[in-house]
Amino acid sequence: MHPRTLPCARRSASDYGEPIIDTLLQAWNALWTVPHIRAWLTVGWIAYLVWLGVWIVLQKREPAATLSWLVSLAALPYIGFLIYHVFGPQKITRHRLRRARARVELPGDEPDHNPDSAELARLGHAITGLPPSTAHRVELLVDGQATYAALLDAVRGAHHHVHLEYYIYQPDQTGQALRDALVERARAGVKVRLLLDAVGSSKTPTSFFRKLTDAGGELSWFHPMHFGRIWERPWLNLRTHRKIVVVDGRIGFAGGINITDEENEGLRADAYRDLHLRLEGDVVRGLQMVFVEDWAYATGKRAFLGELAESMPEPSPGPVAAQVITSGPDSDWEAIHRLHVGAIHAARQRVWLVTPYFVPGEAAKMALTSAAFAGIDVRLLVPRQSDSRLVTFAARSYFDTLLAAGVKVYEYGPRMLHTKALLVDDDVCMIGSANFDSRSFRLNFEICLLFRDASVAAELARLIEHEFANAPRVREERPRPLLRTRLPEAFARLLSPLL
Repeated sequence: MHPRTLPCARRSASDYGEPIIDTLLQAWNALWTVPHIRAWLTVGWIAYLVWLGVWIVLQKREPAATLSWLVSLAALPYIGFLIYHVFGPQKITRHRLRRARARVELPGDEPDHNPDSAELARLGHAITGLPPSTAHRVELLVDGQATYAALLDAVRGAHHHVHLEYYIYQPDQTGQALRDALVERARAGVKVRLLLDAVGSSKTPTSFFRKLTDAGGELSWFHPMHFGRIWERPWLNLRTHRKIVVVDGRIGFAGGINITDEENEGLRADAYRDLHLRLEGDVVRGLQMVFVEDWAYATGKRAFLGELAESMPEPSPGPVAAQVITSGPDSDWEAIHRLHVGAIHAARQRVWLVTPYFVPGEAAKMALTSAAFAGIDVRLLVPRQSDSRLVTFAARSYFDTLLAAGVKVYEYGPRMLHTKALLVDDDVCMIGSANFDSRSFRLNFEICLLFRDASVAAELARLIEHEFANAPRVREERPRPLLRTRLPEAFARLLSPLL
C-alpha cells in the first residue's frame, strides 16, 4: 500500500466528529444572530411552562406528585414535555365504556343481599362492581415450583378453554413448559387465549408463541407501544400487572408469580420468594370476568362471550367468603388502595403487611401508624434488598416514622421477597398482585383476592410467621451513616411520588 494512503485509511473517529461539531457550532452561533431571539426564547419557555403546568394540574393528582412533576419538568424546557408525554400520569377515559360493555355481556355472581355482609365486601362491590362471592377450595401456593406444578396440572386437564393474563412471561425453561402444555391443549380443541403485557414481556418475541397460534391458540399484547404516532400518548406507564389463569371456568389462579425461571426455586437458588393462589368455586367467575374485560379491551373481540357464558359451570356457593378486587387507571377510586386502608382502620388485634415495594401515601401511612399507636400488633415485612435500589431506599426512608409509632419492621433475606399480602386480625386477608405503592394503586391494572375466612387467614398467618425467622427486625438504634443511608434515603423519598 502506498504510504500516502495510510492517513486516509486510518482516520480516527475524532476526525469524522470535527466537521459535525463545527456545523453544530455554526448553527448555534447563527441562532443568536436572529433578531430578538432571547425574547422569543423567553416567551416560548414561559408559554411552555404555563401550558405544561395547566396540563399537569388538570390531572388532579396528589399535590406532592403534581409539584414534583412541575419542578422537575420546569428545569427541562421542551424535553420535559416529551418525558411527561411518555411517562406522566395518564387517565383512560375514552376506553372505560369499552371495558364496561365487556362486563355486562358475561353474567357474573348475583349481588350480595346479606345485610350482615362485611363493610369491606360492600366497599369492594361498590367500587369495582364485582360482588362478594365464595370458594369451595383455596390453596396457598408458596414459591414458583409449587405454583407451576399446579398450573401445568390444571392446564393439562382443560376441556373447553384456558385463559391466561401475565405481566411477565419469559421464553425460558419455565415459559417453554407452559407454552408446550398450552400447545398440546390447543391441538386437542381447547380454546387458549393468552394476554401478555407488552412491556413486562418485551423480552419474549411473538415468534416464541408461533407453535401456539399455529395450533389455534390466540395471543394478544396489552398496550403495545406506538411511539411513531406522536399525536397519541403511548401507554408506556399503564401496564397490566395482573396474573390470572382460568381453566374451564372451574379453576382459577391469581397472585404474585409470573412465568419466569427467576421465580422457580427448582431451577435457581436465588429465585424470588412469592405467594400464589389456586381457587375453585364461584369466585372463579370473578377472575373470568376480569380476564374477559381485559381481553375484549385489548383485542376488541367479543363474539366469543355467548359461547363462553354457556360453558360456565352453574353457581355453587362454597364455605369460604371470597371476593375479586381490581384497580387500574380506568377508575379514579383506587379500589385496592381503599380496601387496604379500610382493612387496617378496621383492625382490632393485628395488621401484618408483606410487600416487596413499600412506598405508602399519606392515607396508608396514617392508617399503619394510627393502628400501632392504638396498641394493635402492626408488622411490616419487606425484602432486605429489592430488585430496585431506589425503591429500597425509598421504603427505608419511612422506617423511622413507622418505628416511632410502634410498627415492627422486618427485612427478609437472603432471597428477594415478592409476596404481596395483608392479614388483619384472625379472619380478613388480601393476597394478589398489587404492591404497596402508588404505581400499583394508581397506574397498574392489578387484581387481589379478599378473603373473610378464619381458615385462610390462619394459613396465611403461619406462612408469614415462618418468614419472620429469615427476617431480622429493624431497630430504631440501627447505624445510619450519612452517605450510605440517610442521604440516599432522603433523595429517594423526594422521588417517591413519581415511583
